[in-house]
Amino acid sequence: MKIVVTGGTGVVGSKIVKILATQGHQVTAASQRTGVDVITGEGLDEALVGAEVVVDVVNAPAFDDATALRFFETSSRNILAAASATGVRHYVGLSIVGSERLSGNGYFRAKLVQEGLIKDGGVPFTIVRSTQFFEFLHAVVEAAADGQEVRLSPARVQFVAAQDVASALADIATRAPMNETLEVAGPDPFRLDELARRYLAARGDSRRVVADPQALYFGTILNDETLIAGAVPRFGHTEFDSWLGQQTAAAL
Repeated sequence: MKIVVTGGTGVVGSKIVKILATQGHQVTAASQRTGVDVITGEGLDEALVGAEVVVDVVNAPAFDDATALRFFETSSRNILAAASATGVRHYVGLSIVGSERLSGNGYFRAKLVQEGLIKDGGVPFTIVRSTQFFEFLHAVVEAAADGQEVRLSPARVQFVAAQDVASALADIATRAPMNETLEVAGPDPFRLDELARRYLAARGDSRRVVADPQALYFGTILNDETLIAGAVPRFGHTEFDSWLGQQTAAAL
């Protein structure tokens, strides 16, 4: 099966490409590095010729409101147009669990717009909503840092390894489109402040994590449901301690 992964050289996309190639599929990593521009449309039609599936994991170059909205609107419309023109039969899109509950941030609002475009785009689809990646913890900590203090909500979270999300997307890409939204979540719930505390300790970072229920998470006050998947998510298998160990080993 020919499968095109837009954003296929990124953190998640490169993992999807590797999984699918190992399974024997004909996989194309479509990104600016490979001559495909989802904003101008350059190279998109050519990349999608003969493809049965497109897996869309492109990400905005910046998280500010205007940039994120412009990027996801333009890229989604262009990929959908190319998919329709070339006869793609399944559009798999990656989104984020809780986006509708994170309306204080324009990036998450833009992801909702992207979801709407995919649903209305005329190509059979499956949207996969993931909880936050373990790999995103560094950005979470730095956004909440003030000197030697990191102030974070003690709300429940369900972070997941990017590899597990890639595995889920690769599997779904080889199945029939569902025309609905699925969720992928980490195997264990944590409190956000405790997760950050363990992350910093593993890195030898002495900054102090303070639990603050009023602390903003990228513009939104969290509750225990904001970043938690629904009743029947697909669970990743990588536990946080295992992921931490892999990161430590990779850094050596």
